[in-house]
Amino acid sequence: MSALLWITAVSLAAWCWLLLCQGFFWRTDVRLPPRREPDGWPSVCVVVPARDEAAVLPASLPSLLAQDYPGRAEIFLVDDGSTDGTGELARELSRRHGGLPLTVGSPGEPPAGWTGKLWAVRHGIGLARAREPEYLLLTDADIAHAPDSLRMLVAAARTGGFDVVSQMARLRVESVWERLVVPAFVYFFAQLYPFRRIGRKGSRTAAAAGGCVLLRAGTAEKARIPDGIRHAVIDDVALARAVKSAGGHVWLGLADRVDSVRPYPRLHDLWRMVSRSAYAQLRHNPLLLLGTVAGLALVYLVPPAAVVAGAAGGGTATAVTGALAWAVMAGTYVPILRYYRQPLSLAPLLPFTALLYLLMTVDSAVQHYRGRGAAWKGRTYARPGAVPDEG
Repeated sequence: MSALLWITAVSLAAWCWLLLCQGFFWRTDVRLPPRREPDGWPSVCVVVPARDEAAVLPASLPSLLAQDYPGRAEIFLVDDGSTDGTGELARELSRRHGGLPLTVGSPGEPPAGWTGKLWAVRHGIGLARAREPEYLLLTDADIAHAPDSLRMLVAAARTGGFDVVSQMARLRVESVWERLVVPAFVYFFAQLYPFRRIGRKGSRTAAAAGGCVLLRAGTAEKARIPDGIRHAVIDDVALARAVKSAGGHVWLGLADRVDSVRPYPRLHDLWRMVSRSAYAQLRHNPLLLLGTVAGLALVYLVPPAAVVAGAAGGGTATAVTGALAWAVMAGTYVPILRYYRQPLSLAPLLPFTALLYLLMTVDSAVQHYRGRGAAWKGRTYARPGAVPDEG
C-alpha cells in the first residue's frame, strides 16, 4: 500500500469520526429551544457597541427600536470614538422611528489591557446597571432583529433556565465571495464548537455568537463580565467560557430571524474578517498553528488530491478512497448550504474554501509576528494585554 493511500485512508477515517462523533456539528436543526411566555416579563437592557457604523445603522437600529417586548426594555448604544457620525445618526433614527428608549454614550479611549469592543460593552453595561435589568442583550451594530426577537430570547432563557441564550446571526450571502466563504465560516465554527455540546449541562464546550447574546445580569456580575475577559479578542467565546466557569448554563444555536446586514463584497473584506482573530483562536501558539495547518491539509485537501493523483497514476484504490472522503465532506456541508439557501453545487468546492481559510490563518500569524495582530474597527492588538494602536 502506497504512502498516499495510507494518508488518504486516515483522512477518510477522520471524516467518519467527524460525521458521527463530533456532536453532529453538521446538522442545522439547533434553533431556539422550546419556550413559553413567562407570567411576568423581566426588564432588559440592550447594549450595542458601535464604532464607525453609520453605513449599517439605518438597516439595523430601527429593528431594535421596534422590538415588540411586553416588559421594560431600553437600548444603550455606545459610540466608541466614531468618526462618521454614528452617535448622532443613532439619535436621529430614534427620533424618526420612536419605539424603545435609546441612550447614546461614549466611553473614551480604552486603557491598556482592554480590547476596544469590550471596553465599549463595559461602558454600556455600566449605563444599564442603573436600571437594574434582569437581562442584558449584547448585540452588534450590524445585526437586524425580527420584531419578536427579544421576546423569544427571553422566553427561551426563562423556560430553559439558561444564563446565556445566543443566536448565530445569518450572515449576508449575496456576492460571489460571500456565497463561497460565509457558509463555511459557520460550518467551521460549529465543527470547533458543536452546538449540541454547548447546551448540554456538564459539557466543557463553551461558545457564543457575539452578534446576539442574551445574558442574565446577575450571572454577568458573578462571572466578572466583561472585566474578567477584558483582553479577549474573541470575546464571545471568552464570555461563554467565563459563564460556564461560574456555573452558568449556556445555549447557542442558529438564528431564523436575526441577520447581519454588513456586506463583505470582496475576498479582501472576508479575508480581514477571518484573519483578524484566527491566530488569537490558536492562542498565538506556533505549535497549534502547525497542527491546524496539518489538520486542515489532511482533512480537506488530501481527498481531492488523492482523487487527482489516483486517477492520473492508475491508483484506483487511492482515487476511490479519496472520493469517499470527499463525498462525506461534501455531504456534511449540504445542510449549512440549505440553511443559507445556496446551491448544493457549492458542496464539492469546500476543499478550495478550506484552503482559503488555511491561508487566512497563516496570514493571521504573519500579521501577529509583524506586530499588527488582531483588530477591531481600526484598533490592533499585537499581543494579549497590548496597548491599542489606532493606525
